[in-house]
Amino acid sequence: MRQNPTLLIPALAPLYRLGEPVFYALLRATYGVIMVTHGLPKLLGQSHGSMADPMAASINLIQNVLHLPMPGLIGLLVALLEGVGGLLLILGLGTRLLAAMMGIQMLTIASILGPTWPWIDRGIEYPVLMACLSLYILFRGAGHYSLDHTLSREL
Repeated sequence: MRQNPTLLIPALAPLYRLGEPVFYALLRATYGVIMVTHGLPKLLGQSHGSMADPMAASINLIQNVLHLPMPGLIGLLVALLEGVGGLLLILGLGTRLLAAMMGIQMLTIASILGPTWPWIDRGIEYPVLMACLSLYILFRGAGHYSLDHTLSREL
């Protein structure tokens, strides 16, 4: 059960109570938007940032760095997690499962970059932050403004 922390301005307690679920939904949706912007270019075969072919780059990473079997299939699953999973995260549907899967993806990315610990030019700070955000969403759940919440009330 949550305890009420000491508020900076106690008179604003009603505003904090009103804003918390709204801003948590915004946080969850923002994470989803970020994931969609990485997944859609892979699924649509479009360039993304400095990558002319992000799907080919993902497949190359899976095959030549991770040495996993079926790199094309795994690349497609990653793109679907980012693109479709990101959209579902925005809506708050299947939130805990998606957060767990995205957290595993972010920890994998961080561990691949980890030996050099670069903090600039595609450093690990972003996947580490996203992994922590995934864990928070996993344990917190979808929140009030989500399809998970709406559907669980209707059951």
